[in-house]
Amino acid sequence: MSTTADEDEPVTSATAATAAAVDAVARMVGEISGLPESRGPLRRLCGDLARRVKLLAPLFDELRDGGAASLGERETLAMEALREALVSAKELLRSIHDGSKLYQALRGEDFAEKFLEVNEQIEKALNDLSYENFDIPEEVLEQVELVHAQFRRAKWKMDSPDTVFPKDLDRMLRGEPCDPATLRRISEKLQLRNMNDMTRESVALHEMVISSDGEPDDYLEKMSSLLKKLRDCVLNENPITDTTQNKISSIKHRSPVIPDDFRCPISLELMKDPVIVSTGQTYERSCIQKWLDSGHKTCPKTQLNLSHTALTPNFVLKSLIAQWCEANGIELPKNKVSRDKRSMKNSDCDRAGINMLMLKLKSGNQDEQRASAGELRLLAKRNANNRVCIAEAGAIPLLVDLLSSADPRTQEHAVTALLNLSIHENNKASIVDTNAIPKIVEVLKSGSMEARENAAATLFSLSVVDENKVTIGAAEAIPPLIDLLCQGSPRGKKDAATAIFNLCIYQGNKVRAAKAGIVVHLMKLLADPSGGMIDEALAILAILASNQEGKAAIAQSESIPQLVEVMRTGSPRNKENAAAILWYLCTADEKQLKAAKDSGAEEALKELAETGTDRAKRKANSLLEFMNQIEVA
Repeated sequence: MSTTADEDEPVTSATAATAAAVDAVARMVGEISGLPESRGPLRRLCGDLARRVKLLAPLFDELRDGGAASLGERETLAMEALREALVSAKELLRSIHDGSKLYQALRGEDFAEKFLEVNEQIEKALNDLSYENFDIPEEVLEQVELVHAQFRRAKWKMDSPDTVFPKDLDRMLRGEPCDPATLRRISEKLQLRNMNDMTRESVALHEMVISSDGEPDDYLEKMSSLLKKLRDCVLNENPITDTTQNKISSIKHRSPVIPDDFRCPISLELMKDPVIVSTGQTYERSCIQKWLDSGHKTCPKTQLNLSHTALTPNFVLKSLIAQWCEANGIELPKNKVSRDKRSMKNSDCDRAGINMLMLKLKSGNQDEQRASAGELRLLAKRNANNRVCIAEAGAIPLLVDLLSSADPRTQEHAVTALLNLSIHENNKASIVDTNAIPKIVEVLKSGSMEARENAAATLFSLSVVDENKVTIGAAEAIPPLIDLLCQGSPRGKKDAATAIFNLCIYQGNKVRAAKAGIVVHLMKLLADPSGGMIDEALAILAILASNQEGKAAIAQSESIPQLVEVMRTGSPRNKENAAAILWYLCTADEKQLKAAKDSGAEEALKELAETGTDRAKRKANSLLEFMNQIEVA
């Protein structure tokens, strides 16, 4: 009996493992079958892949119903490989459905390669399945063999991407004149036929900007311009006639379907004040603020940790929502801020206590001012209700005055309290309106290390508003930020780098940073792996390189050998930034191109063209083309 049990146990375990593998594959087939149909230039590739996967469903239904007992160890391993291939297929199909149709048209060959890779994965896994020996009905076997043959042929005969259409788009992106007929053809080809289509495309482009960490892909700005032309074309093709106006008016009596992209992922309601968190996801401000105030440190949708809790207004989406509301006869509340403040008045913040702190701030007694500023610092850190209450009590001008205090600790409390208050979007304008920026810059220049670090963080928080980037740069904040970047504590260096990067999104600040000599210091940080600042240095260099003054300063620093070394040994993101910097340096500059080639860049670029991120591959291939076209002496 014991011998029989020992012999049976492995069989039982293997059968359970096989059944689990079959079940996992069947679920994945079901998920792919349930994906929405993709539109745009890649719809045929998406449709063919999804259809073939769906045709495999009967096989796994039969295996689930008892046919799995005929599978051996080899088939179980093949099932696991097939599940991994189907996961890749699902991710590819989902990314195309949610992504920019313009970008897919421009990068058709890259996407075709991805389809080919997925197809090869699936076909290889099917090859390892001896399904002709499975205990399944003959008609199911015939269908599976047919689908396998389709995958086998597709492996060698993937649909060719459209080669003419991307060239037409490229012409448009270069700013060449485009007539309405051409725009109509592009619109039809991309299946961007109405305002809802345009909205989804605009949101997809905006997500690409967010995911680029502040340095958008070279095409993005031009793609946005072309999208505006396409949107105008759609509107011109469908002018608002009297009949249309009557239809719009009648919509008020119906409930139009709200596009998914306009709904807050938390409340699922139409967003009125959309904001972006550090992961790039967009939420209704009040919903995500409640989430954060409850102590959560993650993005509700992705579950990723938030690198910071600053909320960036999504002006693009807000504008699109306003256009959609206007077209559908929906009126958004106009006094949202005041309504929020009224609701805050009923909150549990200690107004009497805050008012008492205000009196102490005004007293002129240094000890009382220090203690009160410290209390406000802690209260403002605690929650959003306190931030509103403190601002409404009139604390901001008083705290700004304390930035000039001769007492270092009072100064630290004041700048940190302003940092915490600035987290609330409405307080940013109040802080700037009190002429706080020059005083914060003074703290950044001469305060204690803690005060300087928090001053840098405050400038970053305020610079989230685009017009403040200009004001902060004009207040000569960049030179002291560079000093902190070089001399600060590890935290101070990080704060300074973040502020500088955000400020340099504005072109004028790139010039200021280059003239202040930042490149020399960034190259030192790049050469010191132990300093932990390589990521930040490369990110700032990459954004500076897109500006003529910044590019010239980088070229003078003889940075190419270090950039090549990063392309060889760095992280994927750092390799990408190094390739981008090198691309800017070598474009139309034969001297830099020769220096790159002499430094062994060609070998590193070839490897990057094979293994890098999508953006890194594009930069690497472009540089290799330059090297092939230009005779370097």
